[in-house]
Amino acid sequence: MEGRPETELSTLLDRTFGAVRRALDQPRPRVEVREIGVVRAVARGTARIDGLSNVRADEVVTLEGGVRALVFNLDPDGVGVILLGSAERVEAGSEARGTGYGLRVPVGDELLGRVVDPLGQPLDDGGPLGVLKERPVESRAPAIMKRGPVRVPLHTGLKVVDALVPVGRGQRELIVGDRQTGKTSIAMGAIVNQVGDDVVCVYCAVGQRMTSVAGVVEELRRRDALDHTVVVVAAGDDPPGVQFIAPYAATTIGEHFMERGRDVLVVYDDLTRHARAYRELALLLRRPPGREGYPGDIFHVHARLLERSTRLRGAYGGGSLTALPVVETQAGNLSAYIPTNLISITDGQIYLSPDLFRRGVLPAVDVGRSVSRVGGAAQLPAYRAVVRDLRLAYAQFQELEVFSRFAAQLDAETRKTLERGRRVREVLKQDETELLDAADQIAILLAATEGVFDHVDVESVADAQEAVRARVRQLHPEIRRRVHGGEELTEGNRAALRAVATEAVAPWISSER
Repeated sequence: MEGRPETELSTLLDRTFGAVRRALDQPRPRVEVREIGVVRAVARGTARIDGLSNVRADEVVTLEGGVRALVFNLDPDGVGVILLGSAERVEAGSEARGTGYGLRVPVGDELLGRVVDPLGQPLDDGGPLGVLKERPVESRAPAIMKRGPVRVPLHTGLKVVDALVPVGRGQRELIVGDRQTGKTSIAMGAIVNQVGDDVVCVYCAVGQRMTSVAGVVEELRRRDALDHTVVVVAAGDDPPGVQFIAPYAATTIGEHFMERGRDVLVVYDDLTRHARAYRELALLLRRPPGREGYPGDIFHVHARLLERSTRLRGAYGGGSLTALPVVETQAGNLSAYIPTNLISITDGQIYLSPDLFRRGVLPAVDVGRSVSRVGGAAQLPAYRAVVRDLRLAYAQFQELEVFSRFAAQLDAETRKTLERGRRVREVLKQDETELLDAADQIAILLAATEGVFDHVDVESVADAQEAVRARVRQLHPEIRRRVHGGEELTEGNRAALRAVATEAVAPWISSER
């Protein structure tokens, strides 16, 4: 009888602890704290939100209707966001929630040959992309110790560019000129010329008409260049926020390949429209305007984009990302705000002259106002030997030609300089669809600098240079191999090329000369 109370107490404790354990094993409701904001106002491509006091800059915010937005302003009385979708689905009073992460874009080999928007959604008829790896749209540029020297050329196939304004892999070369002077044609030629060179290309169209973009895509497909290219499109009728993030998304796609040791070429067509989209967003969200209405950080907007282009050292993969940003001028005004900013950021510029374009000199590259700050370091040795003095001589010819219009009589030396300069200009003319490899270019340029074309009529220079090209291909494959292999041209090689060129142009030299 004395042990009975203790037994009952033990049983009661066992039952109690068993009930507690069963209760702990059961799923319990969890309390989740989520911050919800309210849309206060909606403007074109922007919105003002109250209540999101803990969001960060560049954080993605989801709105009712499935529209995503990017935090742009952190003001004391609210948050300004840029919409990444149609503003028609957003209205005042709708809810907004922070996500805690920044904007990301799909990357991977599956994007090659596809046309996508800056958010990674397909715009072509190739079907869904599937599940791809994602990378942040905004990322830091590679540190200085990760960068290697720009020494490997990126050939565009255009004689005037590869010879006089060379572009290296990892360089940032600006293409600048008035509207309809051939800026996109040069960029397209550079993309097409990478067929067979294992260079991944990304073409980023900002603010263009879809008909223009469709023409570019069709041209790439026709010339077998689409398979190694990703086309990122933010059309002119897309929200300005989508146009603003487009170049950063294109760069992120390119960085994925660069970090895997690939060489990448990114074309931004064009950053003038990108700057205008940013100006529109900034003014709508009441950021203080500066010169030409642009906010004060427009330089930083483009600098942080283009600084991501580089060549990595071998220890970090050895890949490269080459940038060809395009910017539009008005009446050839290079001193406008956006062109001057980009000229100071990039490693040189290819300036397209409207005057040369009107005169039929295509590509309309003004050699005197174009420059590559990488220069001969990114050229094959054979180029440096052939065109060492060509740039200066051609610039002098252009000045002399202007002054000669007012001269009654010219001495023999001046006339000789003018005659050779006119033929060099004919040699530098090139159709955008007729891209030449390095060996072909060197054979033709050597003939021009050695005076082989001096006695050929200007109208016949195009035919004569084609004859030189064909004859060298036929008779000197070993010299072509040396050129492509990065070897120096010996004096014997130069003499052989000069002799073949002289023989090839003989049918175009009249007996009177």
